[in-house]
Amino acid sequence: MRYRALGKTGLSVSEIGFGAWGIGGWMWKDSDDTESLRALHTAVDNGVNFIDTALVYGDGHSERLVGKLLKDRGERIYVATKIPPANRRWPASPHIPATEAFPRKHIIESTERSLRNLGVDVIDVQQFHVWHDNWLRESEWWETILELKEQQKIQFFGVSINDHAPETALELVRSGKADTIQVIYNIFDQSPEAELFPLCIEKNVGVIVRVPLDEGGLTGAITPETTFPEHDWRNNYFRGERKREVYERVAKLKTLLGEEAQTLPELALRFCLSHKAVSTVIVGTRKSAHAIANAAVSDGRTLSPQLLAELKKHQWRRNFYSD
Repeated sequence: MRYRALGKTGLSVSEIGFGAWGIGGWMWKDSDDTESLRALHTAVDNGVNFIDTALVYGDGHSERLVGKLLKDRGERIYVATKIPPANRRWPASPHIPATEAFPRKHIIESTERSLRNLGVDVIDVQQFHVWHDNWLRESEWWETILELKEQQKIQFFGVSINDHAPETALELVRSGKADTIQVIYNIFDQSPEAELFPLCIEKNVGVIVRVPLDEGGLTGAITPETTFPEHDWRNNYFRGERKREVYERVAKLKTLLGEEAQTLPELALRFCLSHKAVSTVIVGTRKSAHAIANAAVSDGRTLSPQLLAELKKHQWRRNFYSD
């Protein structure tokens, strides 16, 4: 496993992180706690030292599983979690004030709950689960974050940027208030490269990449015949003709496999790690075998300029979360 600086935080985090949404159960109906804990331990055994979770994942269930891991392990493992918007609106609306989405009391109470769930005294990276730059005009949320830092309940602050909307956090990065940002970045959505990534490099803000495998689309496992458990959120994400569309586009990517990347997941992860702005790539993981395969990609090799140029042709701007 290789490690990179998480921006200006001083933390050295594994290039491959553990995305803990799926282990919370909730919207993932085929999640199993025993296997989830095994996957967490396997990831750490293979050098992963950064885990991203959220209070809303299974109403704290994901955090509690991560807390069990932390109790069992002696290694230094960094945890980032997230405060859900009090109004439960995803994505953040530019017409809603920060005092509605992240009022002072909600920020404090959510942080206290996460501390209890994780069984820790301080959260390494506390994030807002949604963000809009309009909120920079307000002061209450920032004063509360500073208070939590002074109380040593959180060490660093960041935000999870709205789905496929990296432009909604540019002013936050410029302001210097964010230690980290979390953003969707993958072969299909390369939009952060335009403005966000250069700005993060300039301001030394840590970049946490999420959805590197496009919720499974870039693994090659999605076919027109793929089915998901009843009430699983992926039934909506891949509804209608979307599975066929993904399948057809991914089939074209398979022609690029070879010496630089032998599998689609490897190609997708190496793509993310090939950008120097990226600090860590959090991969949603629920199986030990996947944890091993993901960690193996962190070997210092990045994709060639020639292959990256080919991947530029495979950009596909859409928003399956809300379209």
